[in-house]
Amino acid sequence: QVQIVESGGGSVQPGGSLRLACATSGFILPYYAIAWFRQVPGKEREAVSCLSTSDGSTSYAGSVLGRFTISRDNTTHTAYLQMSSLKPEDTAVYYCATDYVAWPKIVAGQGCGDEYKFWGQGTQVTVSS
Repeated sequence: QVQIVESGGGSVQPGGSLRLACATSGFILPYYAIAWFRQVPGKEREAVSCLSTSDGSTSYAGSVLGRFTISRDNTTHTAYLQMSSLKPEDTAVYYCATDYVAWPKIVAGQGCGDEYKFWGQGTQVTVSS
């Protein structure tokens, strides 16, 4: 069973930066997708960014492109979301998710998809002055 533990959320002023971490374990296959989603109460969950472990392909939502960077430490199986130039509209609960079947879509440039089997508990990010 894949386990996910997120950390790094908090409060920051507009224009500031935060780095979220997603510690993972329990994978039984070599290739999988790692994604960051976010959700605001009353709104649909949004895929923010994702990465395929097969070749490192990544995808970003248009609203965060150029401001957020997803990465992964292959030795510790920890994924990161570096968030810069944060805006109040980035305020949300951020979730890390993984899945064994989503990675081909990322490699094909078709985005992150939304069918992920394993989810973390979420971490709150608040951007406010």
